[in-house]
Amino acid sequence: MNDMNEKRTTPLQLILAWGFVGIPLVWGVLQTLANAMKLFIH
Repeated sequence: MNDMNEKRTTPLQLILAWGFVGIPLVWGVLQTLANAMKLFIH
């Protein structure tokens, strides 16, 4: 039983999906760290 309608994820789709999630995630982490440093430095 071989499914002929099997769809595969292309490397481009993977890169776009990870970028769509990863870029805002990294941005949020960096902003959080920057704001947290204000508490400890000042």
